[in-house]
Amino acid sequence: MELRQLQYFVRVARLQHVTKAAEELHVAQSAVSRQIHRLEEELGIRLFMQRGRNVQLTPVGQLFLRRAEALLGDLDRAVMEIHEFLDPEVGEIRLGFPHSLGIHLVPQVVAAFRKLHPNVKFRFRQGMYPSLIRDVVDAEVDIAFISPFPDKNEQVTGEVVLTEELFAILPDSHRLAKNDSIQLSELKEETFVLFDAGYSLRPIVMEACRQAGFTPNIGFEGEEAGTIRGLVAAGMGVSLLPEMAMYETSSMMPAVVKIREPHVTRTIGLIRRSGEKLPLVVQMFHAFMIDFFKHQYKSL
Repeated sequence: MELRQLQYFVRVARLQHVTKAAEELHVAQSAVSRQIHRLEEELGIRLFMQRGRNVQLTPVGQLFLRRAEALLGDLDRAVMEIHEFLDPEVGEIRLGFPHSLGIHLVPQVVAAFRKLHPNVKFRFRQGMYPSLIRDVVDAEVDIAFISPFPDKNEQVTGEVVLTEELFAILPDSHRLAKNDSIQLSELKEETFVLFDAGYSLRPIVMEACRQAGFTPNIGFEGEEAGTIRGLVAAGMGVSLLPEMAMYETSSMMPAVVKIREPHVTRTIGLIRRSGEKLPLVVQMFHAFMIDFFKHQYKSL
């Protein structure tokens, strides 16, 4: 079995098309077909079934794909680790983070790191809370920002780097918009604009409202902080957002009011796989971030 056969097999499996795979690999279609055929002969199984112009993995082909992807991934990481051992300044960092941190925090910390290590490359992957943990566990990323920080998960380890306060956001015309601070219970009769289910800020807001003695009346739901800010600014309701989400991206901005009671916060942490040593370049970045949030990070 040759490495080339595995590479061709994985590319065909991902694209479900031999010709497209050959084009991406910059080889003749016949060469790809020949290597796939030899691989099937060596394994004694059929990896693909023909479906019109496309190909589809057989059940055993799907099993083999998972193993082949893992093997090629391990090989890529081994090569990368060797290069990083020779010179970690030219390594690559695979960083995961939620969408809410992509506007301000991640660009800020990466830019600061790149000033010291200009040749280090980054590969970014955004996701929601469950997918970020899965990406770390499955080694799709080396390290990830996550919020809230998972207190109990044996598969990942890490530390809280930041605790951020949440504020009430209100339409400018709202009766409480000019107040320096409010109690959350003062909003119990309002319509709330919240993140969709599955976004980590939603349960934080729901729990804060429960502590304040009410269940919020949810009138609108969204997937982006900018959408929620815009709906509130347009008078569609009220919401709670962290300070970082107040970064001004449009002319329509709501009023921001501090919440006295309860004190609502979210934790932002860094997670990595448990029981594994980080590549040297990622160790450098991790140490930098710990120091950055202790001494350099400035909130909005």
